[in-house]
Amino acid sequence: MAEQINPENDNAVELEEPGTQQRKRGIYILPNLFTTGSLFSGFYGIVASMNQHFILGAIAVFICLIFDSLDGRVARLINAQSAFGAQYDSLSDLLAFGVSPALLVYNWSLADLVQFGVHKIGWLTAFIFVACVAMRLAKFNTLPEDKRFFFGLPCPAAAAVLAGVVWVGSTYDLSGLPISLITMVIVLTLSFLQVSNIRYRSYKDIDLKANVRFTVLVLMMLALVCISYRPAQALFLLFVGYALTGPINGLISLKNKRQKSA
Repeated sequence: MAEQINPENDNAVELEEPGTQQRKRGIYILPNLFTTGSLFSGFYGIVASMNQHFILGAIAVFICLIFDSLDGRVARLINAQSAFGAQYDSLSDLLAFGVSPALLVYNWSLADLVQFGVHKIGWLTAFIFVACVAMRLAKFNTLPEDKRFFFGLPCPAAAAVLAGVVWVGSTYDLSGLPISLITMVIVLTLSFLQVSNIRYRSYKDIDLKANVRFTVLVLMMLALVCISYRPAQALFLLFVGYALTGPINGLISLKNKRQKSA
């Protein structure tokens, strides 16, 4: 009898009877093309930050966010999900949402801590963020999927907050020791939120075909107008607001539990 390896694996090889030819399956082009786009944007963000083009580096992180939101949805839409795609996406996310924003924020502000006599703390802070992104991705890959919630701040949202900090800071030419210290606190806070068990709404359970109130459409239109008018400020506030929803909802739930037990 022929032994068959899991057909969900893109690199799967069907072992036929002795003397027959082995057949390899290819990989799905479209979803992996979006993943490659995210990987490319993340790498470009690193190059841009090294050349002191911090706004371009921040925009590259947000482009990674767009590609990352599309690859999985496209794969599910055309039924092109695979083990290879999942691993490729996870490795791409480590660069796009870990290494790229960490180096971006380091080159923009954390590296200045050396000038103020604080040695090593800047790049160590950036490394902590990268390590927490890696652990967050490993945790996400090994835990059972919950369509309603994420446990811990998703790394794309954390990367978007850092990119927003750099974009806004570069727009208003913010610099100096206080800015570097505030940036360090933001990076460490985001690192902790990613590896915590704080619940965040995933919004994967939203039915895009369902009927909504007219006011929802108006609010979405206003949000798009704000992003178009002041993209740096609007995107920064949007993702900061999302990052705060986890701790706020956690405190509200804790308060309600204490009131019920009292």
